[in-house]
Amino acid sequence: MLTEEKIKTLCKNTLIEHLGIEFLEISEGKVVAKMPVDHRTVQPMKRLHGGATMALAESVGSIGSYSLVDPEKFQVLGVEINGSHVGSTHENEVFATGLITHKGKTSHVWDIHIHDKNNKLISVCRLTCRIVPIK
Repeated sequence: MLTEEKIKTLCKNTLIEHLGIEFLEISEGKVVAKMPVDHRTVQPMKRLHGGATMALAESVGSIGSYSLVDPEKFQVLGVEINGSHVGSTHENEVFATGLITHKGKTSHVWDIHIHDKNNKLISVCRLTCRIVPIK
């Protein structure tokens, strides 16, 4: 079981912690997280950085896959991500909702939508995770 404490331990001293990403919900096949829009996540024009958005999306899908495997037997590796940035926001945080669309033995595919608190769509992303046995 992936507890809040386990997530905090996993994310300690990582990009996830640095960007201020917080996981709000983790259930079978669904993950919701939030990320601040601040000095860590904006580009020079003070708009949400596309790279930060992609990091949020990859974090959501990866934690989602991690929650679906036995972490003592498997590693989860993001192997492909793409995204379309379709909007921007003036809000001080964004939310990501990830839903699994394929759960295979060796790969998972996640669709992740990034939106602001008013549910304005910011980015649409897709992540493929490879499920690798630990040797």
